[in-house]
Amino acid sequence: MNRFNRTVTGWVLCAGLLLAGSVFAGPEAVKGSASATIKQTSERMLAALERQRPALERNPSRIYGLVDQILVPHFDFERITRAAVGKQHWGKATPTQRRALIQGFQELLIRTYAKALLNYSGQKIRYLSEAPGRHSSVRVFTEVREPGADPVPVNYKVHKKGGVWKVFDVKIDSVSLVSNYRGSFNAEIRRNGIEGLISRIKEMNTKGKQ
Repeated sequence: MNRFNRTVTGWVLCAGLLLAGSVFAGPEAVKGSASATIKQTSERMLAALERQRPALERNPSRIYGLVDQILVPHFDFERITRAAVGKQHWGKATPTQRRALIQGFQELLIRTYAKALLNYSGQKIRYLSEAPGRHSSVRVFTEVREPGADPVPVNYKVHKKGGVWKVFDVKIDSVSLVSNYRGSFNAEIRRNGIEGLISRIKEMNTKGKQ
């Protein structure tokens, strides 16, 4: 598996798409911890997939409803978008532009994860440890394993918002999800401004629907 595919696999799995049967050998998750939340989300996702597999085969677009119901509550899309756009550009964006960026980027990420979930092929994950991060956040260290390939480190950054653990960044094979998008977002803003980035994200979402 090349680096690109390894990274894409990690991004797919980081969303909580790791199915319950694929979790193995690791420290016991403390009830209410970030790791426990990710595992519980995975179990819900697996159960929903199994129940609706025939319906999904007939109508794959149903997967978006499952992702919206089960996974979205565990992502802080506002913080992810703010970090991907960058402090300087975010500070110059109007409230309307900020809402458009959050909604558009959320749709883009959900569409990416949902499509990949339909092609899930049994990768396994090992939960390694948790560690305190900055500003009351927590880092969850895991690795994804696939037959015939080296383990891919997938490390989450999570924090509590409204009493719920939410992912605000993921580092896969040393590549940060937020940092990866920040480069392309900043380049678009330099060329065409905030409105240009909003239009670009809309264009990507439109193509994704085709």
